[in-house]
Amino acid sequence: MALQSSTPHGNPWVAVRPGDDVAELARTVSSAHRAFVSGDHAIRQDRPGGPVRSVVLDSWLRSRDRGVNPDLVGDHLDLDGVELERYRSTHPMAPIRPVVRKLLVEDIADTGLLVAISDAAGRLLWVEGDSTARDRAVSMHFVEGADWSEDRVGTNAPGTALAVDQCVQIFGAEHFSSAVHDWSCSAAPVHDPVTGRILGAIDITGGPRVAEPHVLALVRATVAAAEAELRLNLLSSPGLYLPDAHGMHTPEAHPRLAVLGSERPTLVVGGDRIALSRRHAEILLILAHRPEGVSGDQLAVLLDEAELDSVTVRAEMSRLRKVFGAERLESRPYRIRGELGSDVADVGRALDRGDAAAALAAYRGPVLPGSVAPGVEEIRDQLRARMRAALLRSADESLLARWTATPDGREDSAAWSAYLSSIDRRSPMYDQVRARIAIFDEQFGH
Repeated sequence: MALQSSTPHGNPWVAVRPGDDVAELARTVSSAHRAFVSGDHAIRQDRPGGPVRSVVLDSWLRSRDRGVNPDLVGDHLDLDGVELERYRSTHPMAPIRPVVRKLLVEDIADTGLLVAISDAAGRLLWVEGDSTARDRAVSMHFVEGADWSEDRVGTNAPGTALAVDQCVQIFGAEHFSSAVHDWSCSAAPVHDPVTGRILGAIDITGGPRVAEPHVLALVRATVAAAEAELRLNLLSSPGLYLPDAHGMHTPEAHPRLAVLGSERPTLVVGGDRIALSRRHAEILLILAHRPEGVSGDQLAVLLDEAELDSVTVRAEMSRLRKVFGAERLESRPYRIRGELGSDVADVGRALDRGDAAAALAAYRGPVLPGSVAPGVEEIRDQLRARMRAALLRSADESLLARWTATPDGREDSAAWSAYLSSIDRRSPMYDQVRARIAIFDEQFGH
């Protein structure tokens, strides 16, 4: 059998495409794998539509050249016990674990799915999920502390994602090791938000449906959220340093304002995290969005519909200078000297570059949700509208699923309709979302 690199239309990193016959695909790939490991390595790359995707065939060739045994996955743990606990507790991937648990792990009980986080070398730091699946995975040594790099076990989603620095799916017999042929997986690398260096990978492992496009989209969205969390950690925790190839890098020096989704706005200045009053957060946010400055009268109107008197505004600015630093605030007009970073600006920059996944990952909720200051309400409404428009334009199933679960998206009829349109009609989620829309329409009269 002459193996040929498949170059189908669409995303080459996706294993199972809409309309594929999964059973037939499994038979085709399994036959190709048997031929390859038996020594029939003739490779044809001059015709499209072959039985093996090029990313898989390339990985098989690397696995074979590195001497990986397709009949074994081994039983050695690179790390275990106290050594594993110490290593992963201080690893740069540790801060993203709560994000991964929230987005992937919490809802997969009794689903047969596993979620794994690895380091950059392919060692599994955490493996969580369905208990039955975890027990089954022991037989292929897919456990915490095991090495799942391509060099050790051959083609697999987390190992191959790290090898090629790309999100990837591996379906059934596309795995180089025959012990893993009952499983499919989707994985993507996680990068240091400053240096771009690979820190590790996030993986979902389970049955054949894990190799469908929407699962890869979900993993990519989770990686975007994880990288946003790493950046936030870096900016808000000056004591936290992520190592790179050239030593250590430090957080940005300019102050940073956090006002999304919380009644407790905070400011990081000179390494200190400061809890702000709502009024002070309102002033800083308004000034950050008006770098040209505003007069005292303008600021009064932007802070209160009834318009504050000038004495009150001056008193608030005097108190704010003690918190923010007198050298950072100018008068006549009021404006910020230098740069003030913010989570609002992070979302805006992601939207500016058309990255809806990164924008949603950084969007932790409405801008100062308790504020009724007209200037804040304007910023809040503009950001929500931009966020919503980007998600509707993306038509991305996983992003729309997350948006419709938020306070902003829960009653967004257009988002629910777009979410329904993005779901494969064969998916059990299709009927659930359609039923939710029916209830939503009945409740709100849409």
